[in-house]
Amino acid sequence: MRASQLFAPTLREVPAEAEIVSHQLMMRSGMIRKTASGVYTYMPIAWRVMKKIMNIIREEMDAEGGQELMMPGVQPAELWLKSGRWDVYGEELWRLKDRHGRDFCLGPTHEEVITTIVAGDVKSYRDLPLRLYQIQTKYRDERRPRFGLMRGREFIMKDLYSFDRDDAALEESYQAMYRAYTNIFTRCGLKFRPVQADNGAIGGTASHEFMVLAQSGEAEILYCSECRYAASAEIAQSGSDQESNKEEAKNREEVYTPDCKTIDDLAGFLKISPEKTIKALCYKADDELVLVLIRGDRTVNEIKLKNALACLDLQMATDEDITRVMGSSMGFVGPVGLKGVKILADLEVPNMTNGVCGANKKDYHLINVNPDRDFSIDQTADLRLAKAGEPCPECGGKLLSARGIEAGQIFKLGNKYSKSMGAKYLDETGREQLMVMGCYGIGVGRTMAAAIEQNFDDDGIIWPISIAPYHVVVVPVSDRSEEQVQVAESIYLKLINKKVETVCDDRKERPGVKFKDADLIGYPLRITVGSKTLAEGKVEVKVRSTGEVHLVEVGKAADFAEQLLKEL
Repeated sequence: MRASQLFAPTLREVPAEAEIVSHQLMMRSGMIRKTASGVYTYMPIAWRVMKKIMNIIREEMDAEGGQELMMPGVQPAELWLKSGRWDVYGEELWRLKDRHGRDFCLGPTHEEVITTIVAGDVKSYRDLPLRLYQIQTKYRDERRPRFGLMRGREFIMKDLYSFDRDDAALEESYQAMYRAYTNIFTRCGLKFRPVQADNGAIGGTASHEFMVLAQSGEAEILYCSECRYAASAEIAQSGSDQESNKEEAKNREEVYTPDCKTIDDLAGFLKISPEKTIKALCYKADDELVLVLIRGDRTVNEIKLKNALACLDLQMATDEDITRVMGSSMGFVGPVGLKGVKILADLEVPNMTNGVCGANKKDYHLINVNPDRDFSIDQTADLRLAKAGEPCPECGGKLLSARGIEAGQIFKLGNKYSKSMGAKYLDETGREQLMVMGCYGIGVGRTMAAAIEQNFDDDGIIWPISIAPYHVVVVPVSDRSEEQVQVAESIYLKLINKKVETVCDDRKERPGVKFKDADLIGYPLRITVGSKTLAEGKVEVKVRSTGEVHLVEVGKAADFAEQLLKEL
């Protein structure tokens, strides 16, 4: 490719709308252009990278028995109503009507479609296992699209769906995809970590996210310093640092605590540690008011809480709700004597002795409160937000924190969709059984953006060699020098003949512009043909990732570059 023909309109200034590095560099290097909020055009440079990522994905999916197909982007509402997700998915589901008034959606995912297809055509255990995938545009009407390709309303995703006879067979499919994902992100040259994750609107029984490690990552992950435990902050657990409490239960008392609406205010007023307090928070779960109890120095993890309640909508209760149902006010709510309200407690609460909680009376709290004796708990669950520094739930080691970008996620769905969509098969005895499913997604654009977030410097992108748009750029310093142009052309043609993906920067631009564009776009190797080195019969070969420079004889430049690329 000649740079004079390459459609890569670079920018010198950082676009005001670009908040993170990948968005800035993709805009500046001419990789993407915004069409609408959260909707982008992939320009030629970006599309070359995307195709390389997709080819790696296809090879690894096929290696694990995947078969590629293509499903429609427009899906009828009937399928989503049948699965029960038409309302569950929420406002992100992009709904539309056809000319006859029938409801459809733009597919954010394809569990309903693929399950319906398999349910109609697979009848026997002999047809299983089955692993079907596609690489296709998906749509989610994000409330606040941002960060370029990280959170868009239209994006390209690989989604594979596995259909198996039972849980043991599903485990084999799950592990096959775990291996494939590990290979994919390794081949893409990324530093990543698989972590336990929340299933979200997809549902199912287990999930792992593949997080590309980057300081700009939108998600926090917690991992153990001693063992292999790792999980997203959304579901991460930690061991309790609460020592065995041998304190004897004391008599409960009501104390005057004026204006102590927060845990810090209360602990300071009573001269106690916050961990001695019981924090009571009021939530509305699908319009039902619930009281959540947690140790005062802890934070409620609302993802865990929503999963524990199995509700569709979770919001903090208003002051009006609290007064109307509990007859109390914010900051003084407590579980003692409370009737008609479901009480959930974090796992640490039942083990507390002589705690402090609200008295359901303005400016009053209760001291020496003990669970079971003073109040009942309807449900206990892990409800707290785990934090770095706390003990690992598996080995007791110290939890550490890192930031990550979710590039892929795998799910064990079980029979969630096969049951609602009627995906059954006949076993060896002729008995009808539900298929057991899994689903596995990779964001192609997200993977590209994550690669940039992990590989850049002040000058631009530093591509992993496996997904670089081109591998070499040949730059004649002066387009007015016939010798430089001829030597550059000769090296360029030799590299092309060797099947090395090469760009010859034949533009009539200043040398500084060519060099800046080369670094911005991120070609792994730059071969510079200039008068000083040509005087010695040599050219300069520079490695983008290290800045290392080699002076190589003109006649050996193509061979040298080819060999150097194999070592990167």
